[in-house]
Amino acid sequence: MIDRNDILSIEYLKKTEYTGSCKDMRYRMEKTEKEEGARLLVTVWPEPFNYFNTPENEKRREEFDFSEDGIMDAVAWMNDRLFEWNQAVR
Repeated sequence: MIDRNDILSIEYLKKTEYTGSCKDMRYRMEKTEKEEGARLLVTVWPEPFNYFNTPENEKRREEFDFSEDGIMDAVAWMNDRLFEWNQAVR
């Protein structure tokens, strides 16, 4: 399970993307700019490959507010994806 403490600060995310993994799922969080302002784009995909070597059809993405609440929502979303994948494997 991914915990909020596993994710670096919003100040870090303002400067560069953050990647990590949990069990057999990898993830990437990055700041994007939209007309309405900054957003947090989160991508998850199955191991073993990195972000750039994983086919697009294996990635799932979601956008969140670029805020502490958005990070919390993103962590919950990633944990939901992890749970779904673990259930599908069984």
